[in-house]
Amino acid sequence: MFKVLAHIKKKLVIYLPITMVMAVVYGYFIDPAPLKSLVPVIVFFMVYPMMVTLRYKELLSKGNTRLHLVAQGVNFIIFPVMGYVIGRVFFSDNPYIMIGLLLMALLPTSGMTISWTGFAKGNVSAAIKMMVIGLILGSVLMPFYLNLFMGETAGIPFMKIINEIVKVVFIPMALGFATQKLLLRKFGRDRFQNEFKKKIPLIATAALVGIVFISTAMRAKVIVADPAMMIRIFLVLSVSYLVAFLIVTFIAKAMFEREDGIALIYGTVMRNLSIALAIALSIFATAGSEVALIVAVGFVVQIQGAALYLKLVDKVYKPLDTELSLEIN
Repeated sequence: MFKVLAHIKKKLVIYLPITMVMAVVYGYFIDPAPLKSLVPVIVFFMVYPMMVTLRYKELLSKGNTRLHLVAQGVNFIIFPVMGYVIGRVFFSDNPYIMIGLLLMALLPTSGMTISWTGFAKGNVSAAIKMMVIGLILGSVLMPFYLNLFMGETAGIPFMKIINEIVKVVFIPMALGFATQKLLLRKFGRDRFQNEFKKKIPLIATAALVGIVFISTAMRAKVIVADPAMMIRIFLVLSVSYLVAFLIVTFIAKAMFEREDGIALIYGTVMRNLSIALAIALSIFATAGSEVALIVAVGFVVQIQGAALYLKLVDKVYKPLDTELSLEIN
C-alpha cells in the first residue's frame, strides 16, 4: 500500500486532475451528500501525519534571523494583501471563492517546501524552520485576517474559526508531537527517520486525494453548469503564482545568497494547501465545498509552478559549482 501511495505522491500533478475529473462525473450522476460525513475523519488523517514528522526543535534553533523576518513579512503582509486584492478583482461576485484565496494566502509552507528547497540545493534547515513558524503563525493569525478582510461580507463566525483551527491544527499538532516522542522512545531515531518519517506522511497523501474528490464532487453540478468558472479559477491562480514567484525572487536576489534565497522563495510561495482545505471544509458547513474548490485547483497549479521554477532556478541563481569555481579562480 505504501508503495502505491508513494507513487501517487510523486505523481500528484497527474493524479489530482484525474481525481477531480472522476469526482465531477461521480457528483453529477450520484448524490455526493453522504460523503460529507467522512470529512472530519479524512481531515484528521490529512493533518495529523504531517504533525507526527514535524521538526519541532527547529523553533529553538538560532541563526538566519533576517531571513525568517523577511519570510514572515512576505507571508503575513504581502501575500494576504495580494490574496485579498486578487479576490476583489476577479471574484467579487463570489465571496466564498475569495475566502478560499485568503485561506491559501494565510497558510504558508507545506512539507513539499522542504523537498523543493532540497531539490534546488537551497537551505533546507531554514526551510524547515520557516514551515514550523509559518504554520503556527498562520493558524493563530488566520481568524483575525479573515474577520478583517471578509467578516462582514461572508458572515464568518469568528469564534467558530478559532474553535475549528484548534481542532484542525493544534489538537493534531499536540497528538503528533506526543506520537513522535513515543515512536522515538520506543523505536529509536534511526528507525523513526528511515521508516516512520517516510511512511507516515503517505497517509496524508491518501487523505488529500479523498478530500479533493469529496470537495470537487460536492460542486460537480455547478462545475458542469458553469465550466468557465473552473477555467477562470485556474487562470487566475496560474497568474497569481507567477506574480508571487516574481515578487519573492526579486526580494531573494536583492537580499540573500543562493541557499537562503531559494529557501525564501519556496518557503513563501508554496502554501499549506492541505490545512487550508481542511479548514475550509471544517469551518463552512454549507459552503465548505465551494471554498475548498479553489484550494483543490491550487494543488495542481502549485505543484506545476514549483516544478517549473526548479528548472529555471539555475538561471535565477548561478549554480553552486559555478560560484565556487569563480571564487577559486
